[in-house]
Amino acid sequence: MRKLIAAMKISVDGKAEGPAGFADWVHDWAEDYGLTDQVDACLLGGRMYPGYEQYWTAIQNAPDEPLPMTGKPAAREELPWARFAAKTPHYVLSNTLNSANWPMTRFLRSNDDVAALKRQPGKDIYLMGGSTIVDSLIEAGLVDELRLVVYPLIAGEGKVLFSTTAQRRDLELTKVEQLPGGRLSLIYKIG
Repeated sequence: MRKLIAAMKISVDGKAEGPAGFADWVHDWAEDYGLTDQVDACLLGGRMYPGYEQYWTAIQNAPDEPLPMTGKPAAREELPWARFAAKTPHYVLSNTLNSANWPMTRFLRSNDDVAALKRQPGKDIYLMGGSTIVDSLIEAGLVDELRLVVYPLIAGEGKVLFSTTAQRRDLELTKVEQLPGGRLSLIYKIG
C-alpha cells in the first residue's frame, strides 16, 4: 500500500499558521522534505487548494514576474516544485469544491476515498497542510509518516499544528537533519 506522508513547515512553538492564516515566517515554499522522487500524487484540503493552485500557476506561467499574493517574483528554490506540480496529479479532500483549473486535479469526498487512493498502485502520496486536514487524517489513522521542517522562532499567535488531535499517537523518529538558517528537518513514522 502507498504511504500517505504529511509534511509541514512549523515554528518551534508548534505553529503551522500565523495570525494571517499562513506560515508568514516561511520565505519560500521550496520542497524541503525530499519527497519529489518518492511521491507521484499530492493531497490537499479544500481550503488550501484554491490559493495553492493560484500561487503555483502564477509561477508556472511567469516565473520572473511578481506573484499576485506577495508582490515579489518566485524564489529560485520554488521553480523545481512548480515544474513538479504541473505534471503531478493532485487530489483535493473537500465536500464543497467541484472544479479546478488544473486538469490533473480530482476531488475526494471522504476519508474512505483517501484510503482507497492509498490502495491504488503507485508511489507514495504527499499530504500537504493545512493543519486541519493533517490533524483529521492523522486522527483517522491514514497518515503513515510525518515530516516537519522546524523554523527557529517562536511564532506566538497562530494555529498549532495538532490543535484538534484527540487520540495519542506514538511517533518513531527516523531522521534528523540540520538545514540552513537554523532549521531542522524531522521525519517520524507514525505508530
